[in-house]
Amino acid sequence: MKNRYQRHRVISQFLFPAAITLLLLFSVFPISGISSDSTATGWEQVPGILSDIIPPTFPANDFSIIEYGGVGDGSTDCTTAFAQAIQACSEAGGGRVVIPQGIFLTGAIHLKSNVNLHLTKNSTILFSTDPQKYLPVVYTRFEGVECMNYSPFIYAYDEENIAITGSGTLDGQAGEHAWWPWKGRSKDGSPSQDRDREELFRMGEEGIPVADRVFGENHYLRPNFIQPYKCRNILIDSVTIKRSPMWEIHPVLSENVTVQNVRISSHGPNNDGCDPESSKDVLIKNSYFDTGDDCIAIKSGRNADGRRVNEPSENIIVQGCTMKDGHGGVVIGSEMSGNVRNVFVEDCAMDSPNLERALRIKTNSMRGGIVENIYMRNVTVGQVSDAVVKINFNYGEGDVGQHLPVVRDIYVSNVTSRKSRYGISLEGYKRSPVTSFHLEDCRFDGVMDGNLLRYYKNLVMKNVYINGQLQN
Repeated sequence: MKNRYQRHRVISQFLFPAAITLLLLFSVFPISGISSDSTATGWEQVPGILSDIIPPTFPANDFSIIEYGGVGDGSTDCTTAFAQAIQACSEAGGGRVVIPQGIFLTGAIHLKSNVNLHLTKNSTILFSTDPQKYLPVVYTRFEGVECMNYSPFIYAYDEENIAITGSGTLDGQAGEHAWWPWKGRSKDGSPSQDRDREELFRMGEEGIPVADRVFGENHYLRPNFIQPYKCRNILIDSVTIKRSPMWEIHPVLSENVTVQNVRISSHGPNNDGCDPESSKDVLIKNSYFDTGDDCIAIKSGRNADGRRVNEPSENIIVQGCTMKDGHGGVVIGSEMSGNVRNVFVEDCAMDSPNLERALRIKTNSMRGGIVENIYMRNVTVGQVSDAVVKINFNYGEGDVGQHLPVVRDIYVSNVTSRKSRYGISLEGYKRSPVTSFHLEDCRFDGVMDGNLLRYYKNLVMKNVYINGQLQN
């Protein structure tokens, strides 16, 4: 992935001047059949993006975990069996590592290219609660800042054509006695991430080399559940995920990602369902989210470290998903310093007294970054406890930084809601207002406090009803 980005930058140095010249020529000497206005705007982009998102396929070779010493009794450590089966599958040119019926206890699983980790019906991969099982440390991101930390439960680095499929369950065993207490704020003096988190964020701001940001053993930064890092051609299909330490599905700096038919139920702290970060061409489809934090959160790095990496999340499509509990249905931020653009959400259902918002953008002047071209349509909201759509520039630390966030070109259409505190809540800065927010063919009923509007520009409402009253 690193080489691809470097290659694009080198090519752009030669192509950019030529492209500008061609654009100037076309504006003066139009060519027949070519419009001066782009025809691939808004929702018209979706078919082209989908055509670039192609799930990987695998050879018809099966490698049963049983053949490599795996025992599905829920107590035998199968870490070595998983590693050996994955290695054999990869060396043979690829295929499926098959998990049969049973409960298979393991530590970290590291996927390799051309390997599909396939869970059959009534199979469970049960992840150890022993932090030692997630060592040695790996190159990862924690809340948008790169570091060396405990391995995610299922991890891949710079691999391609990888998958996790099947109707089985991934069980992280996190709870009040494992992983979740590290969140901090405990009253009994038990280990907490607070000091490590503060130290990592300091390192990110000061530009300390990632190789020197070493956590892991004797530290308390929780690992993610599934993290492909700098990977290409990824499929996660039909599995159930529960009891995660924190973020569940977290592709970072990855491309061509399909997450579909997944069921996530995990109510711990920071238990986001699916968080594409600095990733491109991502489809999240027909999945169910019942979470302790955001259902889907799109990110691109935090503060100085996000600006150093400087890779956006773009071309993200969410279709046909169901959101129950969570801080937000589809959320952008707060770690979005590398920019987010071209997000499309359609045909989703969101409904719970414990779901706070349907669409949320959260940022501040420490994050900075640009969020643009966000589209939502055909979404049915039963109830949310805050706003149907919320854009907030005062999240977290608030307005204490030097990096103005920019949020512009937001399009919401055919969204209905039966109950919420606000219809829309827009809170920008006076010096950087929320710009170009379009709301069309929407009906929000049961709204307690109307709209909250502060520092915005170019708000367009067309055929919008709040509590039965047409909005102007």
